[in-house]
Amino acid sequence: MPFRWWICVLLFFACTVNYMDRQVLGLLKPLLSHKFAWSETDYSRMAILFQAAYAIGQILFGPIINWIGTKRAYASSVIVWSLAAMSHALCGTVPAFCSARFALGLGESGNYPTAIRVVAEWFPPRERSVATGLFNTGSNMGAIFAPVLVPLIVGFFGSWRAGFITLGCADLVWLAFWLALYSAPERSKHVGASELAHIHGGAAPSAEAKIPWLKLLRYREAWAYYGTCVLVGPVWWFYGFWLPDFFNKHFHLDLKQFGPPLVAIYAVTAAGSIGGGGLSAWLLKRGWSLNGARKTATLLFACCTLPVIFAPRVESMWLATAFFALAAAAHQGWSATMYTVVSDIFPKGAVASVVGFGGTLASVMSMFFFYLVGHILQGEGTYKNILLICGSAYVVAWLIFQAGVPRIKPARVE
Repeated sequence: MPFRWWICVLLFFACTVNYMDRQVLGLLKPLLSHKFAWSETDYSRMAILFQAAYAIGQILFGPIINWIGTKRAYASSVIVWSLAAMSHALCGTVPAFCSARFALGLGESGNYPTAIRVVAEWFPPRERSVATGLFNTGSNMGAIFAPVLVPLIVGFFGSWRAGFITLGCADLVWLAFWLALYSAPERSKHVGASELAHIHGGAAPSAEAKIPWLKLLRYREAWAYYGTCVLVGPVWWFYGFWLPDFFNKHFHLDLKQFGPPLVAIYAVTAAGSIGGGGLSAWLLKRGWSLNGARKTATLLFACCTLPVIFAPRVESMWLATAFFALAAAAHQGWSATMYTVVSDIFPKGAVASVVGFGGTLASVMSMFFFYLVGHILQGEGTYKNILLICGSAYVVAWLIFQAGVPRIKPARVE
């Protein structure tokens, strides 16, 4: 297998451990809420502080990558989030958990900007959507493994603290492989001349241009992408933080019981990530234009999120699970394609900054959305209006992007 795909495997496992760490608190929410007498707004504050840190980190990581390099930036991110994940085991109060979530968000914020930058460095344009879809599947694997492993770890050690410590240690194992194997393709001893030529094949003439962060604000294409981020980003974060609670409240499942529906949801989501990333590439191979392939794929994904509106209105747990699975799979297909669209439009030096600032805006909007979620649940005790918002967000986002970018093509960088 060409070495660039082993790099993609590294990114896959980075996303896996990343999502496992962030899932633990959501999985333990019913248990910890009872143990520490959390209110719905207490938990929403923890989620808000995670997002605040994520927003700060996302906006900083583009410049950080350009400053210290891809390898060091990723390593620094992993070290911070690993220590932060394990620090949850020391917490016993709401402020302490809030502080741990803030630190975790700061560390985890480097994952996607750096991973997208790695794909831009290691893959030619025609392979980037596939590579992005493959590594992004790691987030689904993390979401699958976490509800299986956390109950086992907690049961084996007899302590909720063990869940945070054990999974936090997994990050350091990944870090050892990253430090041993990664370098830029031009300097890697594992890359031959033919693979290097393949990697550089089809790159835009401006692929190496470095664009100052503030200069990106001049581009309509960037703002069109940012418009999608503020709508769909909070939805995905919501699923990660509140899905276990949804099944606990609506179907009375506990830590040992809501594993199967969550595993089913994220197993389907993994297929959506791979298939979603590959759909536009498949259309391109059949002669579709770049614009037609990317836009058709994202429109299909947007429509597939609509049925989640009905999840709190059905009595069947597995029917609700199917709605969430379809919506989450569609989100992964959407995100894999939209990450690739950024590299279609902007030169390599700007990709991490564009994705990072989009993530920042999504995180900021998530803070407001989580505040709303906490107060709706505290007052109404139902997810009906929340999921109405989630189900309609993607179609609106697609229309915004279509209006801002009628045709996907490389931006003219002056």
